[in-house]
Amino acid sequence: NRTFTFIDLFAGIGGLRLGFEGHGGKCVYASECNRFSRETYLDNFGDEHEMAGDITVVDADSIPSHDVLLAGFPCQPFSIAGVSKKNALGRPHGFACQTQGTLFFDVARIIEAKRPKAFLLENVKNLISHDRGDTFRVIRDVLENSLGYDIHWRVMDAKYFVPQHRERVFIAGFADRGAFFFDGIEKSARPPVLSSILHRLDGTEAVIPHDGNRYFDHATRRVNSRYTLTEHMWSYLQGYAKKHRDKGNGFGYGLAGPEDVARTLSARYYKDGSEILICQEGPEPRRLTPRECARLMGFPDSFRIPVSDTQAYRQFGNSVVVPLVQEIAGAMLPRILE
Repeated sequence: NRTFTFIDLFAGIGGLRLGFEGHGGKCVYASECNRFSRETYLDNFGDEHEMAGDITVVDADSIPSHDVLLAGFPCQPFSIAGVSKKNALGRPHGFACQTQGTLFFDVARIIEAKRPKAFLLENVKNLISHDRGDTFRVIRDVLENSLGYDIHWRVMDAKYFVPQHRERVFIAGFADRGAFFFDGIEKSARPPVLSSILHRLDGTEAVIPHDGNRYFDHATRRVNSRYTLTEHMWSYLQGYAKKHRDKGNGFGYGLAGPEDVARTLSARYYKDGSEILICQEGPEPRRLTPRECARLMGFPDSFRIPVSDTQAYRQFGNSVVVPLVQEIAGAMLPRILE
C-alpha cells in the first residue's frame, strides 16, 4: 500500500530509499553517477523507471512529480577530512568546489521546479560549521527565503540504532508550516553493540544464499582469512599509532570487541580498515567483512552486494544508517500525508 511518492537524488546504494520505503513510499525517479553504486542499486531495486546519471545535465521538468525529495548530496567539500585534503593540495572547498560543492544548487533547482511537499537532505556534521558557518547560512537562505520552505535540522548520532558512532546532519523541509520535531528520534534505552552485527562463530550465523562463502565459511564457522591483517600491516599500524601518540596526536587504529561501539565507518575503509579493527584469536585483528559493514549501516541481509570488496567498503562508508532514516521518515510522515 503505497501512500506517497519520492525521488532519490545522489542515491548511492539506496539507504535513504530503504528508510522511506519502510513507511509506504514509492520511488518514482533515481539519480546516481557512480557506475559501481548504480550496479548495486539496480541489483537490489531493479527499478522499472530509468536511473539517471549526472544530475547537473538533467532538465528538472523531465523529473516526475513527487511528494518527497531525498538527497544525500556529496559531502567531501564540507567534511573535515575533505577540507583538510583540499587545503593541503591548495584546492577550493565548500561551494567554491565547482565539481561537488555546487551540487546543492542542483537540488535547489529541482525543488524549485517540482515543489514537493517535503524533502530530506543529509550531509556530514561539518556542513554546519564549514567556513565559519557561512556555507550553512547560504543553504538556509536558499531553502527558507528563496524557496519558501519550513526547514528543521539536527546533527544526529546513529549509535542509538547501530553499534557505530556516526554523526550526520539531516535537514527536513516542508512546503507548509507546521509542527515537526527531531526530539525523541535518537532515544534508545540500550544502544546496540558490535556483537549484534558480527558474524557468529557459534553455529547460529544466518545463511545468506547470495553471499555464499564469500565472507563467512559455515563449515568451519570462521570469517574468511583474507580479512585478517597481515603481520606486516598490523606492525605498520601499531608503529604509526605510536608515532602520533608520541607527538600528542590522537591518530591511530581503532580496536574493538563484541561489546564495543565502533568508530565511524568511512569510504576509505578499504585501504587498511584501521578505524574499525575487530579483536580475534591470534595476534592480528581483522577488518569487518562487507556483509558486516552492511549490517553496521542497518542494511538487511537480503541486500545484495554484487561489487568487489573495495567498492563495497566505499559504498557502505558513503551511505546512511537505514534505521535512523526510517525513524526520521516516520516523524515526517504525518506532514507528508496532510
